Amino acid sequence: MTKTAAGAVALALSVAMAGQAVAAGRPITPDDIAHLLRVGEPQVDADGKWVAYAVSGTDVAGDKSYSHIWMTSWDGTRTIQLTHRAAESENTPRFSPDGHWLAFVSGRGGGDQGDAALWLMDRAGGEGRKLPGIKGSVGDYAWSPDSKWIALVLDDPDEDADGAKTTTVTVTTKPDSAASPSAKPDAASVTPATVVAAKDKPPKPIVIDRFHFKQDREGYLGKKRQRLWLYDVAKGTATRLTTGDYDEGLPAWSPDGKSLAFSSNRAADPDRTYDTNVYLVKVAATPQAPTALTTYDGEDNPIQSGSYPAWSPDGREVAYIQGGPVKQIGYGVRSLAVIPASGGKPRLLTAGLDRNVSHPIWSADGQTIRFTEEDDEASVVAEVPAAGGPVKTVAGGWRIISSPAPAAGGALAVQLTTPTTPTEIYAVDAAGAVRQLTHQNDAWLKEVEIAPTVRTSFKSRDGTEVHGLQVLPANAKPGVKLPTMLFNHGGPQSQLGGGFTMDWQIYAAHGYAVVAANFRGGTGRGSAYSNAIYAKWGTVDVQDTLAAVDDAVARGVADPNRLVVGGWSYGGILTNYVIASDKRFKAAVSGASISNVFSGYGTDQYTLDYETELGRPWEHPEVWMKLSYPFYQNGRITTPTLFMGGDKDFNVPLLNGEQMYQALKSRGIDGGLIIYPGQFHGLTRPSFLKDRMQRWLAWYDSHLPKQP
Repeated sequence: MTKTAAGAVALALSVAMAGQAVAAGRPITPDDIAHLLRVGEPQVDADGKWVAYAVSGTDVAGDKSYSHIWMTSWDGTRTIQLTHRAAESENTPRFSPDGHWLAFVSGRGGGDQGDAALWLMDRAGGEGRKLPGIKGSVGDYAWSPDSKWIALVLDDPDEDADGAKTTTVTVTTKPDSAASPSAKPDAASVTPATVVAAKDKPPKPIVIDRFHFKQDREGYLGKKRQRLWLYDVAKGTATRLTTGDYDEGLPAWSPDGKSLAFSSNRAADPDRTYDTNVYLVKVAATPQAPTALTTYDGEDNPIQSGSYPAWSPDGREVAYIQGGPVKQIGYGVRSLAVIPASGGKPRLLTAGLDRNVSHPIWSADGQTIRFTEEDDEASVVAEVPAAGGPVKTVAGGWRIISSPAPAAGGALAVQLTTPTTPTEIYAVDAAGAVRQLTHQNDAWLKEVEIAPTVRTSFKSRDGTEVHGLQVLPANAKPGVKLPTMLFNHGGPQSQLGGGFTMDWQIYAAHGYAVVAANFRGGTGRGSAYSNAIYAKWGTVDVQDTLAAVDDAVARGVADPNRLVVGGWSYGGILTNYVIASDKRFKAAVSGASISNVFSGYGTDQYTLDYETELGRPWEHPEVWMKLSYPFYQNGRITTPTLFMGGDKDFNVPLLNGEQMYQALKSRGIDGGLIIYPGQFHGLTRPSFLKDRMQRWLAWYDSHLPKQP
């Protein structure tokens, strides 16, 4: 791909989209978080006539989210909602290859432990039925080519599922002994029943013996695994597919249905290495020992990537994603690789691209492979010859395309979002033409006023070119300087791009300009750009994000006397670095962040990453101390700061925000701490999502000087 050409297209699109604001709508508010519908990954049936997907929304009264299965015809003329139960949710729809069934995952009927069960719905009509014979929660699944079998990824069942229950025992006392034995007591003389609550089993202690012993949302990790099972649809029975005590995922059937490819880390101690590989296992009546297809020391197709191995149509080769150099961890660039199914040396098809790729899909003739490519502030569909050759863009532009699913005639169904439109399902034909299929958010979009987003480019302190984004209120008057929020993205190995961001729309509707930088350490600009903050957090990333503010001031957009800053996760971490480096911000919000990096070791889920990137803290304390300057040198900070987090967060535990809150409070700096009970790293309770945004805005408003 010619990057200069792609950049010219993206720039033209950014200019065009800047004028797409809807002038007649109402301003977007925190209440609109509950109005947005989230459209899930598409799946296309074997005939290429229907696309299934899940749609998630918000039950405001119940203060929870829900998800139901929908289906849209390939020509876009018909849309059908397939599941409707108000108190239940369904997701992950997948058609059987023979066209008979549509399967989905649902917690309904999953038992007292809330296990996700697999359900089948006959496409001829009728209610879905829960598949029997499956123990454990269904995390993923894949149909065999003949539709007779389903490969399941199951969490080990909880052996203590029936423990720690409360039994209520009712004991009725006898009537007064002075009364006649034959007399019937009246209502006034009956002694009330005594209710005794007895616990059958106390909870067991949590026994930890693993190196990686905790994970956000999953909690403390014991010996439970996610394993591959084989389900016989006709018999309703499940059997283990593999041997060994390892986590397994991303199952992909061979075209002849005799083998499966999957991803697993089967090192002697998987917790201490990134050595995920693609494995093959034969389908048999008894569990089989899998064979390692790839042997790279780094991450070959890690489970958390969600990118399945892809068999060539003739079954002779497997395409997959190879991670970057081991030492670079998440900063490295992921490449598309192909390896013979019989084993051998892989060939890297995108080694010269210097961009992350994912989700390979073979053409029907096996000559080319399509995939998604993360480019500068965008995600596109690209293609490369299977034998090797130049990469070309199939469907590009300034937008985010993800989750491609193969359709008839070389077409794809994808998720697609732009700065002015939330995610919907689109068709991408063989030539790359894009056509919208679903319209779940059309009605809402007609009600509201969308603020325009534009792309920016500016120089950092050392002269490095940095790219960013800017959102202005839809009714902003030319020449009027605005209160401005500097938004810092998370990761840091991610980027901001051409997708819809509800939070930014709310800030802009409230009167703020939003500026953001795709600072060094993020992705989309190649390996060197991403690796620039390797073991150097809070250095050039601070310079880059402050350059976004300087640029907005120079453009006459930002009022230099009314600046605020905020972010979540690494965005919160970077916020702490920023306010410890620059005093011009009137207020800050730091969500799920850490400043004393020492406190992260052993208390969060990143110990292996820490040791790889920073070294052990007792062996390299100078590195850890240098990165911890917002805490150990918090005397630099004068910005009133609101800290936020979930009390169940194992990703960046709440104690880190508590430390910073306490440090600033000790020094008399205006601050606050908001704790969301029962929430993990990402908030999910709808009322908390709204509350967070309201508090965020109120904190800024209360600390900004009035407009002159």
